[in-house]
Amino acid sequence: MQPTNTFDEALDRIVANDPRYHRDAYQFVREALDVAQKKFCGEKREPQHVSGRQLLEGVRDYALEEFGPMTLIVFQEWGITRCEDIGEIVFNMVDHTLLGKTDDDSRSDFQDGYDFDETFRVPFLPKAKKNVGSANLDDAVSHTNKKKGSKKPEST
Repeated sequence: MQPTNTFDEALDRIVANDPRYHRDAYQFVREALDVAQKKFCGEKREPQHVSGRQLLEGVRDYALEEFGPMTLIVFQEWGITRCEDIGEIVFNMVDHTLLGKTDDDSRSDFQDGYDFDETFRVPFLPKAKKNVGSANLDDAVSHTNKKKGSKKPEST
């Protein structure tokens, strides 16, 4: 196997070997790494290591900044539907020497990071929809029933 000459050539190899994720997803994760490094390591000249959890924060922050309410749609187009997908992208890049890792880093660092729906959809819902959780759902049902002239069903 020939050594990788450029980032783009490495991405070509990665996508050819693992087509689950769009090429743009890899570029995005690389850029989100920069965001995480600035947030957690400051403006140091040399790139510093960040943990999987810190990278997930960088992904979240950068995605919301770049795509706002379209984040879920963009991510779905790229094949990213959960935090574990970010980990797979990272480790594909590690395997092709585009990123480094420590002995403590693993794919499991990306498990159960955050719920995509809560993180990328809920912040853009109207206030009334954001608050419709189990407690407020009862209030919404009660309000609807009052409009119809009926009482809230009693709990058993």
